[in-house]
Amino acid sequence: MEQKLNIEQFTGQARLPSFAVPSRYDLHFKLDLCESAFAGTVNINLCILEKTNFIVLNAARLNVYEVLFTTSHNQKYSPCDVVLDNSDEILVLVFDEALSVGEGVLGITFSGNLNDHLMGFYKCTYTDKEVKKNMAVTQFEPVHARCCFPCWDEPALKATFKITLDAPSDLTALSNMPIIDEKVNENVKTVYFEESPVMSTYLVAVVVGLFDHIEDITSHGVKVGVYCPVGKSDEGKYALEVAVKSLDIFTKFFSTPYPLPKLDMVAVPEFAAGAMENFGLIVYRESLLLYSDLKSTARCKQINTIVAAHEVAHQWFGNLVTMEWWTHLWLNEGFATWISYMVTDILFPEWQIWTQFLQLSADGLSLDALQQSHPIEVEVDDAHGIDEIFDEISYNKGSAVIRMLQGYLGDDIVQKSLSSYMKKYAWKNAKTEDLWRVISEESGVNINSMMDCWTKQKGYPVIYVKSKDQVLEFEQSQFLSSGLHGDGIWTVPITLSFGSYDKCKKFFLGSKSERVDISEMFPSSDGKSSSLKENNQEQCDETLWVKVNVEQSGFYRVIYDDELAARLRKAVEKNCLSAADKLGILDDMLALSKACRQPLSFLLLLMSAYREEVDYIVLSKLINVCYDVIEISTDAIPELVNELRKFCISLLQNSAEKVGWESKPGESHLNALLRGEVFIALANFGHDKTQLEAMERFQVLLKDKDTPILSPDVRKAAYIAVMRNATTTDRRGFDSLLKFYRKADATQEKELILRAIACSPDPDIVAEVLNFLMSDEVRDQDVIFIIGGISLEGRETAWRWLQENWDQILKKYGSGIILHRFVRGIVTLFCSNEKADEVESFFRNHVNLGIEKILMQSIERVRIKARWIEGIKQEHSLPILLMQLAHEG
Repeated sequence: MEQKLNIEQFTGQARLPSFAVPSRYDLHFKLDLCESAFAGTVNINLCILEKTNFIVLNAARLNVYEVLFTTSHNQKYSPCDVVLDNSDEILVLVFDEALSVGEGVLGITFSGNLNDHLMGFYKCTYTDKEVKKNMAVTQFEPVHARCCFPCWDEPALKATFKITLDAPSDLTALSNMPIIDEKVNENVKTVYFEESPVMSTYLVAVVVGLFDHIEDITSHGVKVGVYCPVGKSDEGKYALEVAVKSLDIFTKFFSTPYPLPKLDMVAVPEFAAGAMENFGLIVYRESLLLYSDLKSTARCKQINTIVAAHEVAHQWFGNLVTMEWWTHLWLNEGFATWISYMVTDILFPEWQIWTQFLQLSADGLSLDALQQSHPIEVEVDDAHGIDEIFDEISYNKGSAVIRMLQGYLGDDIVQKSLSSYMKKYAWKNAKTEDLWRVISEESGVNINSMMDCWTKQKGYPVIYVKSKDQVLEFEQSQFLSSGLHGDGIWTVPITLSFGSYDKCKKFFLGSKSERVDISEMFPSSDGKSSSLKENNQEQCDETLWVKVNVEQSGFYRVIYDDELAARLRKAVEKNCLSAADKLGILDDMLALSKACRQPLSFLLLLMSAYREEVDYIVLSKLINVCYDVIEISTDAIPELVNELRKFCISLLQNSAEKVGWESKPGESHLNALLRGEVFIALANFGHDKTQLEAMERFQVLLKDKDTPILSPDVRKAAYIAVMRNATTTDRRGFDSLLKFYRKADATQEKELILRAIACSPDPDIVAEVLNFLMSDEVRDQDVIFIIGGISLEGRETAWRWLQENWDQILKKYGSGIILHRFVRGIVTLFCSNEKADEVESFFRNHVNLGIEKILMQSIERVRIKARWIEGIKQEHSLPILLMQLAHEG
């Protein structure tokens, strides 16, 4: 009895005790897809590190039957007690006689159910000859391997895996390694896979389903396979091509060959995330693997390229070299994100992908300006909270910080360092400081202290720049959207351009403030230095601008004094700046306005300077700013919203006329992207001409789904126009769109419709769509698209619906990414402190593990908007300014 009482010492711990560590798993699964169940046996080679009466490993929601530990001397020990604690997800084996230090094999027989929460070992459905059937898929990251088999479910505890699988003989069975043998017995086949090299449990994968298959071989002899839904192998060719090229690029970049004999990619009907980098078997949701020149949008091609490169990159960064613990998740995700853009740029330089990358940085800056943000290296002490750090900090800020370091050290040093890192830590685990150590050795620069401030503390600085005579004064402080003051200090790589990109200066701002003499940048006609003000009479205004954070290479914001800001606005108007800098100025001003550091009127005046803009990347940012400004003004200045809409429409009409509704032969990829975003925005903003044209083209589409009159790039604009005009008294468009959704066979088509279908201004239609979301007609993975498209007019309805259906939502979708989207997508539609209080009150009585951080961040965003509204209400000059801006141009 005393042994049993001691079990409590193992609960509530972030990590398993180190009594024993695994080196090899021999797994045999038996699938029953009809009953959505599986049974299995696992023999785990262990090293007992200290004498113990306990073996503690991870297991969750499994049935455990027989357990036996056999030492290397063939001594057998059966546990006197077997305790499965589902709350802590541990399996505690208690032995009467202490196990001695040494080698042994732990054998466990177990069973479980294929769940429908898209995690662990789960089922999803596909259609075979109009009959719905089950498929089995694994998704183990971060800590769901334990839901499939008892294991040491921590990234550092690597082992080899020998997998055998009993499955229906008519289906394809896939795992990390190639098949070495297969035996068929009537309707069941036993598939034997090669033993894997050492890897973490979260990278183990099994997929069983019906697929078509295509393959190719890299220049280094690696076989690459793509498994697609039956009849859609042609749509897998593009991903196959990108994967083959990416493997060759990474092999060269890391000076390390791909370590497995094959790499398969499989598209499954339901997948919670976008894709998962399982070693040798990457699993995708269908829309991110399949691509068709005729059916897919330009954005789909771009996203699918980046995703494929990202997942292939993980085969090195994450799989070959693995983070030691989830604190270092960014080593996986930040680096895979950064290097996926590098590969995309190599494959498609005309896409200007590094400038588009700045939107990722902007998303990272937005989240990291919250008090409820977290450091890149975040302490993880609860398995239930790990899902919450798969966010814009780990991915976007992480990749932006690497990009910043790359700009400082240079491309060659970074590549050489990463190659050395890969060789040194291959098949091992690493921490952030291990990477810094290798880079410091290769570069000769001690980067630890410089980088620690970016990875170990949350947040980032805003740099205040003032011009005084022949000096620029710089001052840094932590930027918080709440308007509160943080106390962080960063080593900031400052870059400046003075009136021309030929006149640049670089320095590190490592203290609170610094003064920089710029007199040599502006010589007067008599050969002496002069100030910016003196030069005002001698040169055109647009040549006198000062741009800090050139090309937005640094992860920080900049606020200028009034004179410098006015000069930059003029430089935007005169098109003197690069696309990256024009984007950055606009993004900074939006953030400063949200934080009440700059008035909304300043932001509107800056937006007006972009009237003649033609660059897709800049216009895309301008459109996003328009969305934010219209949203906040709906509550702050409702009497002026129509004028604001007119102003935003006027900023885009020039672009709309240039790109037109229909694609042109030989047009650029960026032009196709622009067409989609401009018409989507105009449809959202209520532009009568756009909505009328969109609905007419939609009627043609209903009669001919392959009509060229509504290309994939502009279909979402048409769907939005239909739904913005849908009401309970006139629901013809809504009903037609639903019917079109039900007939669509392309997952990307369905996704476009779902992204638009909740944007109706009629709350009753929104309620109907939300109930439709819970039906069998919408795959669980796709509910996030509907949630992300709810109209402002429908937000009260959505919040009421969320409260009424919360228990059902928990039951149907479980925890993780999908639940996060429900909370964030609906809560952040609001912008009052009263509503924030109401949300806090509801969730205080409906606590759920794994959403605390997401919930707090969402509530903070609501309160930030409430403060912004109060600031806007104090701007008494806004009515006159908006009347002027709306009728310009």
